[in-house]
This record gives sequence, C-alpha cells and structure tokens, in this order.
Amino acid sequence: MKDALKTYKAKRNFSATPEPAEGGQPGQDRLGFVIQKHWATRLHYDFRLELDGTMKSWAVPKGPSYDTRDKRMAVQVEDHPIAYNEFEGTIPEKQYGAGKVIIWDRGTWEPLEDPRKGYRAGKLVFLLHGHKMHGRWALVRMRGKGEDKEPWLLIKEKDQYVRPADEFSVVDEMPDSVKHLGPAAVAATAPAAAAAPLPESLAPELATLADSPPAAPEDWLFEVKYDGYRLLARIEGGDIRLLTRNGNDWTHKLEPLQAALAGAGLPDGWYDGEIVVHNAQGRPDFGLLQQAFDGRRTKEIVYFMFDAPYLAGEDLRALPLEQRRARLQAALEHVDGDTIRLSTVLQAPPEQLLAAACEMGLEGVIGKRRDSAYTERRSRDWIKLKCAQRQEFVIGGYTDPQGSRTGIGSLLLGVYGADGALHYAGNVGTGFNDKTLRDLALKLKRLAADASPFAPGKAIARRAHWVKPQLVAEVSFGEWTHGGSVRHAVFQGLRKDKRAAEIRREEPAPIEENTVHSKLPASLKVTNPDRLVDQASGLKKIDLLRYYALMADLLLEHTRGRPVSLVRAPDGVGGELFFQKHADVSKLKGLKEFPRELDPEHPPMLEVGTTEALLSAAQFNVIELHTQNALGRTYEKPNRIVFDLDPGSGVEWTQVQEAAQLMHGFLDELGLPCFLKTSGGKGLHVVVPIKPYYDWDTVKAFSKQVVEHMAAILPERFAAKSGPRNRVGKIFIDYLRNGRGATTVSAWSARARPGLGISVPVGWDELASLRGGDHWTVATAHTRLDAGNTPWADYAKAAVGLAPAMKAVGQATAAA
Repeated sequence: MKDALKTYKAKRNFSATPEPAEGGQPGQDRLGFVIQKHWATRLHYDFRLELDGTMKSWAVPKGPSYDTRDKRMAVQVEDHPIAYNEFEGTIPEKQYGAGKVIIWDRGTWEPLEDPRKGYRAGKLVFLLHGHKMHGRWALVRMRGKGEDKEPWLLIKEKDQYVRPADEFSVVDEMPDSVKHLGPAAVAATAPAAAAAPLPESLAPELATLADSPPAAPEDWLFEVKYDGYRLLARIEGGDIRLLTRNGNDWTHKLEPLQAALAGAGLPDGWYDGEIVVHNAQGRPDFGLLQQAFDGRRTKEIVYFMFDAPYLAGEDLRALPLEQRRARLQAALEHVDGDTIRLSTVLQAPPEQLLAAACEMGLEGVIGKRRDSAYTERRSRDWIKLKCAQRQEFVIGGYTDPQGSRTGIGSLLLGVYGADGALHYAGNVGTGFNDKTLRDLALKLKRLAADASPFAPGKAIARRAHWVKPQLVAEVSFGEWTHGGSVRHAVFQGLRKDKRAAEIRREEPAPIEENTVHSKLPASLKVTNPDRLVDQASGLKKIDLLRYYALMADLLLEHTRGRPVSLVRAPDGVGGELFFQKHADVSKLKGLKEFPRELDPEHPPMLEVGTTEALLSAAQFNVIELHTQNALGRTYEKPNRIVFDLDPGSGVEWTQVQEAAQLMHGFLDELGLPCFLKTSGGKGLHVVVPIKPYYDWDTVKAFSKQVVEHMAAILPERFAAKSGPRNRVGKIFIDYLRNGRGATTVSAWSARARPGLGISVPVGWDELASLRGGDHWTVATAHTRLDAGNTPWADYAKAAVGLAPAMKAVGQATAAA
C-alpha cells in the first residue's frame, strides 16, 4: 500500500492541504467507490474505485453519462488512499489540484469479472450502487499515444437505467454533494440482496425455447446448453441435499457429488446448475449420464453451477443475474474444478455460438438477460436456442419388434394439451441399442394398461400395447407434421427428473424486446406488476397491461359503442373467474356507463371506449372483454350475428377448419357476408354484419334456424344442442350468443386460459394456415400488428338486411 501511494504523497504537502496522507478502512464484503466533483484549473469529476487497499482513480472531464453512446474520457491518475473517500473541502492555492472538492456520489461497486485481471487487461466491467450512479458500467483503456497519463473511457452499458443524453444529464440534474446522505445509501429503485433464512424448497427458473437469437445480444449472457439433468444443491451447515427440478431428493444417488460439495467449503445457500457426464471428446453426453446412474458410476458426474438464488444468508433473487454470478464466482474461487465448476460465459455473437455448438455436436445455447432477477417459473428472461428439435414426450404404448429385433418395435409418444388430455404425437423406433430395448420392454410391461391413454381422433399403429402414461422419453426429431406428429424421431433416453403430467409441446417463442412491451402512461399506477397471471407462458400482470396498451387502437374498434362484460381473474389463469356486466366506474378511470333505460331492471351496462378505460380494466385484473351484438344507440336491434364453432371432445383442428368453410359456404348461399376470427381458445367465430332492422328474438330465432339446418344436413359433423354429451366428436354451432344480453369475446381480447391466447380477425384465405383457435397469444401478438384489422376492412359497409336470408333459410329447411 505504501508503494501504491508513493506518487500520491510525492505530489502533496500535507502540512498545507487538508487531504489525508493515508488511512481509511478497506471494505469487508463490499468495495467502495466515490466520485468527487473537483473545481481545479478546470471542472472535472474524479472517479475512484477501491481495489487492493487503495482507490484506483481517473479524472473524467465531462463527468458520467447514462447514454450508452457517450464514451467519456477518463484519464488515469495516481492511486489515492481509502480515507480520501471522506474528503470534502478546498485544496489551497499553489497546492497540487487546488480548488473546491465535494463528494458528488458514493456507494459500493461490484466487479462482474475478475477485477485484478480486468484492470491489468484494461477493461473493468462493474455495477455501481450509489445515490446517483446505478447499474452496469465499464472502464476501457485506450491504446496510449505517448501520453504521460493513460487514457480510458467511462461507458454506460445497457441495462434498465439507460437514458438518452438529450433527455437526462445526471451531472446537470444532480449537481450537489451527497455527503450528508451518508456513505451507504442506495437508490430505492436499485434491487438489493436481503438477509433471509434459507427456505426449505426452491423451484428453479426455466428457460423458454426461442425462435431466434435476441435482437440486442449485448443485453444477454450466453452459456452452453448442457445435455444433462437440472440439479439444485441446498447447503446449510453440514447438511447437503441434492434435488431435481421437481423437488425429488437425489442425494442418495449422488454420494460422490455430495462429498465433493462437503469438501468445497461453500457458504450456505441454494445453488442452481446442471449435472453432466462427458464423453471421450469432452462433450456432455446424455446417454452416458443415464449409464452413470444405472451402473452406479456417479463419480464421473460433473456439476456445472450457473446461479445462486440464495447465498451466505442473503436472498439474491432480486439482484440482476450478473451480480448473482459475481457472488457465485467468488464463492467458487478456491473450489477444485474437477467435479464442481462454474459455467462458462461465451464471448461471441449468439448466431456464431449456436453454429459452433451445433458443429461440435452440442445441444445448443442458453441465453440469459444480464439484468434479470431470478424467478421460480418458466421465463422469457432465460431462452434456449437449440441445434435441432428435441423435447420430452410421454410414452403411452409400444409396438412389437419385427425381424431379429428384441424387446420393442417403437414407442408411441404423446404430449398433454391445454385440455388436459394426452394427444398422440407419433412414434420413435430408432436410437435404441439391445440393452435399451430389453430394459424398456421390462419397464413397459410393468405399466401395462387395457385401454389407450391417448385422446381419440388420431389413427395409431394397430396391435399397439398400451401402458400407463408415466414414463418420459427425450426424443430428437426433424419436424412436426401439420397433424401434430413428429418425423424422423430418434430416442435419446428416459428422463427421470420430469413428471409426465408437465410434458407439453414445446413451441418456439419470439424473444424480441417488443414481444409484450409497450409504453404505459405515466399516470397509470400498476399494483402488483410482477404477479404471475399465467403459469404456462410465465407472463405477469405488467405484461398483460403492456399487451393491451399495444393493441388498444385495434381492440377499441370492436368495443367502442357496445355494451361490454368484463372477466376478472384476480388469481390469474386457473383461479376463480368473475364475469361482470356492471362495475363501479368511479374506481375505473375511463369506463363509462350506458343509460339505465337500455336495461331498466339492472344496473347500467359498461362501455370500454378509450385506452384509459381498457388499461383501467386490466389494472383491475380483467383478462377478457366480451361484447354484445348491438350498439348502445340502437340497443334493441342487434347489428351482427355470431356463430361460435365450439368443438366437442375428440374433434381435430382440421374438422374445425372444415366446419368454418361449410358455414361460409351456406351463409354465402343465403346472401350473407361473413367474417372470420380466432376465438383465442379451441374454436373459431364466424361473424355476420347485419342492418339493425329486427329485434333480439327475431335475430336469435334466425340464427337457430341456420344452425339446425346445418346439423340436419350434416349430423355427423354438427350439433344443434349444447352440452358435452351432445357434441362428442362433433362441433356445436353456438347460436345462443345472439340472445339479448349474451356476449362473445371481443377481437384482440386475451383469454383466461393457459398460454393467454387472443381472439384475432383473419381472412378466409388464412384459414388453412391456422394452427388452432389460439394461433396467436399475448406473447406473439406483435407479429400480427402489421395485419391488424385489415382482414375485416370491409366489415362496416358489408352489412345487409336479413329479410332475403330469412326467406331463403326457411325454404332450405323445408326442402331438407
């Protein structure tokens, strides 16, 4: 330390200047930083970071900027003593640095990489926790050009604190000293670790399969996608427990790893990672991992740690990922790296990383947002970029072997749908060796069942043997067919760490920044923004609000002027729903009431006619908006008819598409224009605009006639009566939507169903390309923005009178 301060002391006369000669208490768990505003020959800002017992120091002429485009010159000067952090005063004339000094900001800094190595290499990346300075920053050394003092650049890195220079200047808007605020203040908006006891259980954060690399890769960290089992380690005192992602205790199966963790001397905490076994080429091999368990050779297992949600008595979940990794790296600094290792952050564009991973035979790449908190659910802050299609399937049966093959022929695969049923997804007959075939045959025979566990509707191999749907197979494959089956499937192994009931078809999701993000008005106060609304998609309340802000203009075209009913879900999808035709509008800004005279026996009906009203409803935990078939100004005479194609159990999506075409054809014969939209759920809506000439009862009676005619001529396809028993294998055309006071979910409304599907206007020429009634969701809605309401552009002027159609349907019914 004395040598480090030699230059500092040589420049100063401490009998004349009030600056400290030495001293100061080094940080124990946290390193200090200070920025001093210094009116010397020229005003500048002295930026100082504590490292190895002194304050590494730079003079920044313009001061820091929160704009990432501003690269502020930072000239390195001599190290200062830690005691300098408390200095505020005036350096006398004729002394080095003469002029006034104030403590402009101070707090703690957190290196995101090895600070000594980074300092020597000329690049320091770190987080600041101060009164004015927050988030991620970097100091980068420039190549010197003969200067006496080394020039560096101070740069704000991308995170949630970034602000354009023309909008915010921290040095201009916050000019004063912070000394009176104390040394340890941190902005209330900055996340912080909190002292907390170690919880007994923890659900791991899960990644979402992405359809492409993120648009702003600099905001992400990328790691290898390990081909192994997810494993959580809970360490408290001498107790070490190893648990799967579903909470199964595998400590007894992993005794060598438990012993390695016991000898590592790690702080108490929850550690998150993946266990793998490497092949001869040094790559993780899922098959070898299974063999290690089956043969009790678990000493070959390596544990790659990548996160620490709890560590050393603190709850770190609210901290940004980079801070958690920095804490984890420090904890692993002296750990033998053979069995327990820190996952490596890959330094290259994600497209190159993925290409390299695929070329090496790896499964893919994981991306994680640098500033993301740790959430105990599936999240879009963690993404999977895969080399090939690969996922888990439930085994529902098998076929007999052919020729010289033993054991089984192929496995019959399934995935669970939103309806809770197991849907057949094809078979896999390759990827087995003789031992695997024999072992599988024994396991499957013990699970023999008399009936198929699959939902009806798809042709399955004859002479199949059914089993209880308990085993989970990991399978790679070439593609999904339009019918929902896999092609070119290859068996990779059984998964013992995942429950059959949680296996769904894995759909790639877009991860662009604007997926569900749009700007909310500053006046809107969102309560509980991080409350989970939908477990399946991981979307939160704030995401739903942003969706409705994004889609407001499109949705309001369908709700404005119509009585609206609200479907509230205070506990999210899966919780209790509240269907409200009336509400206290004094608590919901922007919502209006229709005149009481429209429905004298009930409280006034509601109108959602503005963005403010829509967002107020969403803040009130409204997920769905349903509209009636009449406008408020002509309420007793509806101006549309809705035919809701509602599939019963056993009906395939292709049958729903065919039903819509048949409906279109018949309405065409009647001279009625019709428009199509997805329901956001299982079915489709066919909407007919009409002129408001007839009352509710007449219009409803006509719609019933249409449905009864369709059911009479095609009884094997359509049902005219509601109720599950009446529509097994059929489609109920719901005409009851056309009664007085009845409603249908509005176009662009979200649905309170797993995945948060949305109802979207589509063209008839798009029908064949739809994958389901929930083809678009809240998460993917931005991909439909360009089309918007265009498929219904002619809706308003297409309305016709019903008289000719009423006459025609009567004649058609009589003829039938």
